[in-house]
Amino acid sequence: MSVQFRYAPEIKASFPQLKSRFLCIDSISPDADPSMEIAGLLAVADKRLELTSEGEFPEIQAWRRAFSAMQLKPTQYRCAAEALLRRYRREGIIPALHPLIDLCNAVSLAYAIPIAVFDRAYVSAPMIVRYAHGDEVYETFDGLTEFPEGAEVIFADSTGRAHARRWTHRQSAFSAIRAETAQVLIVAEALHEKAEIDIVNLSLTLTKAIQAVWPNAQVLAGSPE
Repeated sequence: MSVQFRYAPEIKASFPQLKSRFLCIDSISPDADPSMEIAGLLAVADKRLELTSEGEFPEIQAWRRAFSAMQLKPTQYRCAAEALLRRYRREGIIPALHPLIDLCNAVSLAYAIPIAVFDRAYVSAPMIVRYAHGDEVYETFDGLTEFPEGAEVIFADSTGRAHARRWTHRQSAFSAIRAETAQVLIVAEALHEKAEIDIVNLSLTLTKAIQAVWPNAQVLAGSPE
């Protein structure tokens, strides 16, 4: 198992506080049941949301500052973790999409940290978080094709395909997890003061949960290049 995931030097320079971890997983199947693990994670999210709204979380405030630095209105373009927390606070449930996605969503809710999940079969390595050149192709979940704006932060592969727009705002349908997905790249990213500790704990929590739900899965965890 191998993975090539890294950040462009310009991203590291612009956001020196960034901390991230990735999980590279083989042998995922859609017939697993992560309900026990999800219940425990949602209990953590519930406890935090009882005390204050997600907008007050330091993890979310850090991403709002980053979006502002990227000239994006943070109340219009929210990081995936904030959008998920808002929906969960209002509806009290997370949608059932795929057991791995559901598990990652629950971990994201518990830690208030955005998690991206890609089907590696649809990614031409290396995957690089970088500023867009303006000619990359992005596929929406509505079947539309978009072209990220120049200097927009994207997840891009070696073919010039954008697998996420506006950094942690929205992923592409092209590499989304589906029933036949077997090989996965998961990326968690944080910018707040305790990011380094929280990212490591998130990675350990997610690894333990994946190994409990998919006992035959092979998991490689690491830091990006």
